Order: sequence, then structure tokens, then C-alpha cells
Amino acid sequence: MAVDVIMPQMGESIFEGTITKWLKKPGEKVERDEPLFEISTDKVDAEIPSPAAGVLKEIKVNEGQTVPIQTVVAVIDADGAGAAAAAAAPAKAQAPPPAPEKKAEAPAPRAPSPAAVAKPAPVPAAGAPAPPRPAQTAGKIRSSPLVRRIAREQGIDLSQISGTGAGGRISKKDILDAVESGGARAGAGPAPAAAPRPGIPAAAGAPAQAQLETAVPRERMYFGHYEVQPMSVMRQKIAEHMVISKRVSPHVYSIDEADVSGIAALRARTKDEFEKSTGTKLTYMPFFVRATVEGLRAFPTVNSSVDGTNIVLHRECNIGIAVALDWGLIVPVIKNAEEKNFLGLARAINDLAERARTKKLKPEEVAESTFSITNPGVFGGLMGLPVINQPNVAILGLGSIQKRPVVINDAIAIRSMVYLTLSYDHRVVDGAVAHQFMGKVKSMLENWSENIL
Repeated sequence: MAVDVIMPQMGESIFEGTITKWLKKPGEKVERDEPLFEISTDKVDAEIPSPAAGVLKEIKVNEGQTVPIQTVVAVIDADGAGAAAAAAAPAKAQAPPPAPEKKAEAPAPRAPSPAAVAKPAPVPAAGAPAPPRPAQTAGKIRSSPLVRRIAREQGIDLSQISGTGAGGRISKKDILDAVESGGARAGAGPAPAAAPRPGIPAAAGAPAQAQLETAVPRERMYFGHYEVQPMSVMRQKIAEHMVISKRVSPHVYSIDEADVSGIAALRARTKDEFEKSTGTKLTYMPFFVRATVEGLRAFPTVNSSVDGTNIVLHRECNIGIAVALDWGLIVPVIKNAEEKNFLGLARAINDLAERARTKKLKPEEVAESTFSITNPGVFGGLMGLPVINQPNVAILGLGSIQKRPVVINDAIAIRSMVYLTLSYDHRVVDGAVAHQFMGKVKSMLENWSENIL
């Protein structure tokens, strides 16, 4: 029995996905719930399990292709059909093919001329207006939040775009094609395609170039010996997100340092007992998250978003934690962090980080953050000035914890110190509030008194 493998819907607002890697080849056996292929969406990268056991009969969508949800991407022969087909194959191979009937030879037909195969469409005269793209039918325009965001930023009228997705939905490719051609802007005709310059390779993923602008003429990049590596889907999305954030939010940075000698000593003293009794590792991150939550509760403006001329103050403290992957970066979210005790935070952080690295996250687990934390210190960075993770208005960067000489009561002492950097959106957060927030975080870290078990 043939079983269709479909592109799953990885969240309510996700309507398409890109297959980044097939983990099985046609003809290979696959078990039910065994990872079959990897996909990348606007929200998350994930491994998709096989819906049935059997043999992968056919792959219909190749790596790198983006298709709407519910599209059949492969076909699996269930166990019985696959075994029967495998058993029948040798017998069929042994039987000699029947001799063809001898027929009178006929002259070989001539190959049709290219003009007979496909008649080219008439080319409009120079200066003639290009035919308009078919508009969406009356009613609600079907599109994803990402498509609407790109349309808003680029001044595109979605009603003038014909969607190629399921049910006429406007896909990401549709909107990027419209941006590239300029055909959906009011009063603008389609722009002529730029001719590739000799000696310069074509840009990989051409539609994405509408979002990932080139800062200098391309011929200035290609000289001497070089290698071209196309961006992965995840890297393209990171690039788009960061460019938009810098364009939208006026970034301001505040830097402070905290003495975490007490926390370092507490962790060194209890980490083995903590892991043995709770089953989870004791890292520094839950200390920083717990202190951040107290800072956000004291200064709620830092825990907000901007909607035009409105400030959206979030009641929940949903903390996004940046996790570095071998193939990019992702920010899973601890929802309602203000309701969790220290152990709950430690378990949530370790669980999300592990599932991020094994591509087991769900789309809702990387959405709805109200504040973010990134930790360049884990790689030895003294400090960093991170880019705000939209739609947050601030992000906290953690430097490496290092022993340094500091002055305490007019005496020099060796203490475990860490630099804290806050990047914030000056449309909403002023320097006074930012430094008060940092002071609250610093005070809690330096005077830690909460029980961790």
C-alpha cells in the first residue's frame, strides 16, 4: 500500500516549508516515526518523522525546494507492498522479454522544429505597458505574517499579487518575486532583470536578494581565488531578521559589570549534588534568567514591543535564549519565566537547548518572546553588543566570567567578574531606565540569596 508523505503545518501561521535535507534515499527502508527529512520554515528547523514503515518509493520534492503545506513530498511503500515488490523483482528479471512482432519498417519521423514544439508568446513593442499581474479576488487576502511584513516594508500592494500557493495563498516566493520586479507597487511597471556580469557567479537564491541587499558592487567581491557558498535557508532568515531590526530600531548600548563570585562559589560547591538530585546540569544561565525576570518586573518598559505609535507592555516574561547551532542560530523561548522557580528555569533552559540542537523544537517554542538573552561569554567573548531580536525592545548580552583584580574597600581583591551589555530600542527605552534595569540585575546577581534546590 502506498502512503503519501506530506509537508506538515508546523504552526497556525505557517503555510509553506523548505526541504533542506532528505535523510533517506529512494529504495531505502524506513521505520515508522524514524526521521525522514529536515525542513526549514519561517519559525523553526525540524526533523519530520516517517508516517509509516516501509520502503521510500519516490521523492517528489527535492532538497532546497519550498512548497505549500499538505503538498505530497514523497511516497512510501508500506511493508507488505514493498516486500512483495522486492520479491517479484528477481522473478520478473529472470523471465525473458517476449520477442517483438516484426513489422514493416517505416521511415523514422523527423524531429519537430523548436517553433513547432512551443510557439513563443508575442513580445510587446518597446515602451508598451506590461500587462498587469492578476489581482487577488475580492475578500480576504490569504498570506502568512512573513509575507505581510515584507509587503509592508517594501510598499507592496498584496491585492495586486496572484498567489501560487494552496487556494491562491500568496507565498514568500510570490512576494519576493514582486519585490524583485517592482510590478506590484502603485504606478510602477516591472523592472527589467539585471543581466549577469561576465565572470561573476549568479547569486544563489535570487529572490532573497531583494531582502539581502549588497552593500558594494558585486564585481568588487569577486577577485583572486575564492569559493562561493550559498546561504542556508536558516542563514538567509537570520540575515533578513537582523537587517530589519537594525533598520527599524535605533540601537543604544549600556555596559555594566557584576561581581558573581558568590554565584561561582555556590555553583562549584553544589553542581554535583544538584545534578544528582534533580537530573539536570547546573549552569550559570538560570541565575542570569532569574535576575533578568526581577529586572523586567521592576522596569516593565524593557519588557515591551512597539506597534506604530503604541507601546505593548507584556504581562508575561517570556525569555528567549539564543542557542548557537552548527548550522546557525535559534532563539527558543521560556514562556512565563516569572512563574518558575530556579529549578524550573534550569530544566526549561537545558531542555530547550538540547531540543534546539537536535531539531526537535516546535514552532510555538521559538515564538512570543518578550525579552532575549545571548551568551557570547560561553565561547570566551569578553562582551558583545547584540542586535535586538524583534519584536523585543531589548536584549541582554553576557560576557565570559573571569577572575580579575578589583578594588574592594580600598584593597585589591581577586573576584569572578562578568560584563553585562544591554542593547535597547531608544524609541521606547531611555538610558536612565536601561541603567536602572541593569542595576537591578546586577544587585540580584551580587547578592544572591535564593535557594536553588
